Amino acid sequence: MKKPIKEQKMILVILLSNVFIAFLGMGLIIPIMPSFLSVMNLSGSSMGYLVAVFAVSQLIISPFAGRWVDRVGRKVMIVSGLFIFSLSELIFGLGTHVSIFYLSRILGGISAAFIMPAVTAYVADITTIQERSKAMGYVSAAISTGFIIGPGVGGFIADFGIRMPFFFAAAIACLAAITSIFILKEPLSKEERGMNTSNGQESTFFKDFKKSMNPTYIVAFIIVFVLAFGLSAYETVFSLFSDHKFGFTPKNIATIITFSSIVAVIIQILLFGKLVNKIGEKRLIQFCLIIGGLLSFVSTVISGFLAVLIVTCIIFLAFDLLRPALTTFLSKAAGNQQGFVAGMNSTYTSLGNIFGPALGGILFDVNIHYPYIFAGIVLMIGLGLTIAWKEKSLSEFSNASS
Repeated sequence: MKKPIKEQKMILVILLSNVFIAFLGMGLIIPIMPSFLSVMNLSGSSMGYLVAVFAVSQLIISPFAGRWVDRVGRKVMIVSGLFIFSLSELIFGLGTHVSIFYLSRILGGISAAFIMPAVTAYVADITTIQERSKAMGYVSAAISTGFIIGPGVGGFIADFGIRMPFFFAAAIACLAAITSIFILKEPLSKEERGMNTSNGQESTFFKDFKKSMNPTYIVAFIIVFVLAFGLSAYETVFSLFSDHKFGFTPKNIATIITFSSIVAVIIQILLFGKLVNKIGEKRLIQFCLIIGGLLSFVSTVISGFLAVLIVTCIIFLAFDLLRPALTTFLSKAAGNQQGFVAGMNSTYTSLGNIFGPALGGILFDVNIHYPYIFAGIVLMIGLGLTIAWKEKSLSEFSNASS
């Protein structure tokens, strides 16, 4: 049952605020990571491994978290995820040895596995099929907005100490968790959530993974993996690439990410829903894969702040449109299995995030251009996979969900 419009809007605002705060916390640390890694004497491959261990943790937990979203509730998972994220940032800020950083990243992966499937399922609960693409666009915009403010705030806070952004991220995530306890309500009753589980059967990673092979959304899941694989390889080394090749300062990096994210948010809010309704998820995804792939190659030959800013802006926009387009498709195909599909979406993302950053970091240590070439090739492979994607019409999705 859908919420009254006024209540629905209020709940959506709260959900978007939680996602915004979580990604604000993540964005805070981006511009200071090169300096932080330099202080800790860590290499580019070490940064890749830190991102990868986050993804491994998210991968292991995501299938179970997807089920828990249906069984214990959306609110419980969101609040728990925010508290765990707060703890992970606090530990990273206090860490003095690489083993502590790995522990922090493991907790961070668990928090991501809790938060995103729960938010996605919650949004699906309170929206209709017709409203969903627009709402998912808002979620993606909240993510981008977090990255807009995060790097700028992180660069400013870093002036007071290179560890201060981590402590700030921990504080705002904890505040968001406490606020959600008192304001957020569970969208479905225990009985309604029970209808979404597998008839009482215990979920296992392998059972869920096998179920994800359903022709309805397997190609979309594969594209999720390919996107995460190439994108994470690109994003993991972006700050290192800018620092090593151009000598950009944390504030330069923050400026590029902030401007790029502003453009992405404006387009997501104003045009994403209209683009999906007009050309469909498949064509939008194909167009974004083409742009992202080609400009990944272009990134290896450009020079100068303005050129990097323009190319990065367009690439980030393509990536930020890809995410909600894929999420919208999967949510429409999920029917009453929102928790499961959201969890597997996170699982395939994690699989890509495991291998992409690790390989990207290794390639960076060999040649700083290789991660971008690698990302471009992987995105082109993703484009080829979309040929096998058979879309369903809106009416078919509606029938499947009823």
